[in-house]
Amino acid sequence: MADEKMGRLFIISAPSGTGKSTVIKEIMARRRDLKFSVSATTRPARGDETPGVSYHFIARRKFDRMIKAGKFLEYAEYVGNYYGTPKKPIYDSLRKGEDVILDIDVQGERQIKKVMPEAITIFLVPPSMEELERRLRERGTDSEERLIARLERAKAEFSELGKYDNVVVNDNVGDAVQQVLAIMDEE
Repeated sequence: MADEKMGRLFIISAPSGTGKSTVIKEIMARRRDLKFSVSATTRPARGDETPGVSYHFIARRKFDRMIKAGKFLEYAEYVGNYYGTPKKPIYDSLRKGEDVILDIDVQGERQIKKVMPEAITIFLVPPSMEELERRLRERGTDSEERLIARLERAKAEFSELGKYDNVVVNDNVGDAVQQVLAIMDEE
């Protein structure tokens, strides 16, 4: 029996407000063969988010139980909420030969690279810190305190750029999408 071709795991990380969700949405629309890994979080849903599609929104107690049971490929706490990637759907898709795209932060990327060094990593950056702050303010979902925490976190995340396989500047969504698709095709 011939070996089945394993799928590839693509990790996309970016500071909050960089446009990562928009870029990923465009990629998914153009590459129907990709599976999107739906993360779990303890934060409440935003107005335009659909449970089970945007995230699995779960209570903190349940998230804690899942951590203890080893059900996450990675998890992290960010601005007071947990985020994590359930293992089973990822491994199931990869075994079927399906490519999977993950939307995770730099902590999650480090955790996954330790257990899956073959994962292909892409860091999406804004054109400038000023533009990032403008985007976060325009989004209007955070208090001033939380916005400042997001900006500080972004500065720390930029120090991880050199650990990623690829870096893409999101100055224009269409161009960023094309660059990410080219990386996927090249791999």
